[in-house]
Amino acid sequence: MSGRERPGERIVVIGAGAFGTALAAVISLEGRHPVTLIGRDPSLMSDLRDDRVHDAALPGVPLPDALEFSAEPDAIGEADLVLFAMPSQAQADAARHYGPYLAEGAVVVTCAKGIDKSSGRLLTDVLEAELPHHAVAVLSGPGFAADIARGLPTAMAIAAADQVLAERLANALSSRTFRLYASTDRIGVQLGGALKNVLAIACGIIEGAGLGESARAALISRGLAEMSRLIEAMGGKADTVRGLSGLGDLVLTGTSHQSRNLRFGIALGRGEGNQAGGQLVEGAFAASVAAGLGEKFSVELPVTNAVADIIDGRLDIMMAMEQLMTRPITTE
Repeated sequence: MSGRERPGERIVVIGAGAFGTALAAVISLEGRHPVTLIGRDPSLMSDLRDDRVHDAALPGVPLPDALEFSAEPDAIGEADLVLFAMPSQAQADAARHYGPYLAEGAVVVTCAKGIDKSSGRLLTDVLEAELPHHAVAVLSGPGFAADIARGLPTAMAIAAADQVLAERLANALSSRTFRLYASTDRIGVQLGGALKNVLAIACGIIEGAGLGESARAALISRGLAEMSRLIEAMGGKADTVRGLSGLGDLVLTGTSHQSRNLRFGIALGRGEGNQAGGQLVEGAFAASVAAGLGEKFSVELPVTNAVADIIDGRLDIMMAMEQLMTRPITTE
């Protein structure tokens, strides 16, 4: 089997939020593969089918005529590639719900950026445990849903256990405006996607507290260093942090106000509490879990630990900054 896509592969995206809808839209736009978007709300899916716009998630963005919609789980029965685009903490439940409907040989791709809070496991490990007879890959990198859906140039990484499958997925899911780069470092790609959310919160705290752009730049640099240490300790490739799922995603979410994690951090920095839009964001879930992984693997994660302590109310911002700035002087 080559790494090229298979003609006419059926693709299903599960999760009709902003990101899932955007992925389904951009993949279906060129009509190379039949694509179905699945959500659990029959009324919403019917409206999307009729109106071709998802006003709640992607206002003003027309959805392609070729895109199909369904609320029925058996709609995945003939899919070759199934993308799980629900939040990270819902992935295990989704696997249990949709698993019985998966076709033999279907490949599952997790599109969430997080770590399972209840177990501390990476999402590919969670899905492999729930779906042991299916290959599991991960899609991650710098891409806001609105940009993807509007056809603005976006590049992300897709990682699978072997290069052949990674290349097949990259070819099948890419388009003229949505380019995927194949990787075999599922650990590095996932940790990059999860930890950049934590570091984006830290960037927001710096902005909200008025600590300056120099502090943000220093934090991004040192945050990448600790991300690299944890990836390597957990069996990934340290160099992955220099790619799309590490540096690329962190620059995007740590500097753009489209990022919910950044806005969440800004609210923290202004002393407005640890809620953003009434809901905790992915980085808030990941912070304490990542801090636990650092302890488990004996890796120092000072920025991550500080964010976790601030969110949990164990540390105020000025004390956190003092602790970070008075750490022992070392070489870079």
